[in-house]
Amino acid sequence: MLIGAHVSTAGGLANAVGRGVETGCDAIQIFHQSPRAWRPTNFGDEDLAAFNEAFEASRLDSVVIHAVYLINTCSPDPEIAEKSLASLTHALRLGDAIGADGVVLHAGSRKQDPLDEAVARSGELVREALAESGSCPVLFENTAGTTGPLGRDFDELAMLVAAAGAGERIGVCIDCCHLFASGFDIVEPAGLSVVVDDLDRTIGLDRLRCLHVNDSAVPMGANRDKHANVGEGEMGEPGIATFLSEPRFEDLPALLETPGPDKKGPDAAEVARTRALREKGLKARR
Repeated sequence: MLIGAHVSTAGGLANAVGRGVETGCDAIQIFHQSPRAWRPTNFGDEDLAAFNEAFEASRLDSVVIHAVYLINTCSPDPEIAEKSLASLTHALRLGDAIGADGVVLHAGSRKQDPLDEAVARSGELVREALAESGSCPVLFENTAGTTGPLGRDFDELAMLVAAAGAGERIGVCIDCCHLFASGFDIVEPAGLSVVVDDLDRTIGLDRLRCLHVNDSAVPMGANRDKHANVGEGEMGEPGIATFLSEPRFEDLPALLETPGPDKKGPDAAEVARTRALREKGLKARR
């Protein structure tokens, strides 16, 4: 398993590599543009070359891009749809340029619209973004279970995958905090095994390309997306250890998106603690 974290690109794209190394990561996740604005970041050839050179020389084995939360692939609003398409395409093209393992995507909220119609709109937009880029995959992320945001369970994720064409460039990213908040009992190995069996049956483990590792600040089934630092939330150290030691998650990037001790994201101590919890979970399974 490639333990890592979301890191900032502040000061230049290549700086993300250094931050990942300093934090003790095996893998990193980055935003492709400011998460608070629609304007794509104009990465030039020098930026891309500097990133690729730094990455190649580093200990890192994986980079994943997280699409910005402004994107709503199922919006019926033409302006939002156009901006979402441009932003997702930008993320995929950057992924092509830096060899990313995928672009993690929150499909967006259907609000009160019928599910089938919203999924169809999402699929059309994602297919168009794939057609306008090279080979970088789109990875749909599960949500915390609230009605409206698409991807609240495996059935909805499967619908999104199918609508987007179900080719090799479509996968999923599973967030343990979102699973837990959605009511999935994943704190004990037996419960998690049942959930992974369901994921395999519904979507296929071949489509699972990435994990997000966050404790939950709310109880199981609360249907709220509120991250907590590893071991400090409702899942606790046993729950995180269980998730990280699931045998079928081996070799995947497992990326922290926690608040961190100073609310600036995960630090080296938390990455090390996460790695230690994985080892603890593996020993408990032996």
